[in-house]
Amino acid sequence: MEKRKAVASLANSLNNLDLNSRSNPNPQIPQTQSSRRQLERTKSPPSLQSLCLGVVGKHLEDIIPDLSEIAINFPPDVKMALVAIARRRKLLDDDVIVSLADHTWKILDLSASDVSDFGLAKVAEICTSLGAVDISRCDKITTSGVSELVQHCLSLETLRCGGSPRSDHTARRCLDIFKPKLNDVEGDSWEELNTEEIANGAQSLRWLVWPKIDKNSLEGFSSECPRIIVNPNPSPFGFRGTQVPREALPDIQLDDSIVKDLDPKTWAVRGFTLKAMPPSLSSHTELSVAEKFRLAFEERDNRLAPKRAKNARQHQRRAEREWVMTDTTAKAVALASRASRSLHSWN
Repeated sequence: MEKRKAVASLANSLNNLDLNSRSNPNPQIPQTQSSRRQLERTKSPPSLQSLCLGVVGKHLEDIIPDLSEIAINFPPDVKMALVAIARRRKLLDDDVIVSLADHTWKILDLSASDVSDFGLAKVAEICTSLGAVDISRCDKITTSGVSELVQHCLSLETLRCGGSPRSDHTARRCLDIFKPKLNDVEGDSWEELNTEEIANGAQSLRWLVWPKIDKNSLEGFSSECPRIIVNPNPSPFGFRGTQVPREALPDIQLDDSIVKDLDPKTWAVRGFTLKAMPPSLSSHTELSVAEKFRLAFEERDNRLAPKRAKNARQHQRRAEREWVMTDTTAKAVALASRASRSLHSWN
């Protein structure tokens, strides 16, 4: 009997229990704090490979002398990550890029590095499958290196250049390399030329990123080579029916996706940070008037060299014809050779 009374009183107590009490023992967490905690829970910890690359990147200058032997067995993505770290730490030069070059690479970012024509030519010979290359602000790269790049990398679709006075000058001179031209300029007629002799130039290049291209160069190049789009604007509808690739978009770095999992402290070591220089300090990078005149003279001289050679050959042929027509001995020799050819044809 007492047991039944106890059960009844317990049930009555549970019914009278107010589960929606005003005094909430567990107050609701603010939305900002909950989203922050959720983000911290969803963010995965760095991988062991990223941690190892961070350690190696902080001491990269210590292993550069032996990098060619150390990097032999590195995977291609590790080599590319080391190149990205070296570029950000201002350590990327010919020795580093040649030691790490891999034939499976599809993109290459050399912007603002000390790589020269030698290093670019070696990389072009090894990495023949490159589809996007950034050589902007590379003051040691000239038209010779760009010519080697275009010659060996037949899948190159995107090229980023310019960004500094010397790099802008190189890009302006390289416009002729990208256009189709003749290999044989000594032929007398178009009918004698083969297809290989006509179709020369950057055949696969479709996107050229040069932010500071001058108006005359842009108009001339666009009219002579319309298949190469200069500074394409991002659009959800594409450009001329073709979607603009990420590598051709402005204000991006080709190797951002490679180092996205690495700690930025990897390339900001020993108090080194990249700071924007004021205009007063960066004015020394501008070319002097004398240097501009010298570069302009060299550019004009190289541009007119084929025309001078063609005119010299025309003058030589004209002089030979006049000599044959005026000299009696030469005319006799010419008539004798013509007669001998006719006799051979009859036989």
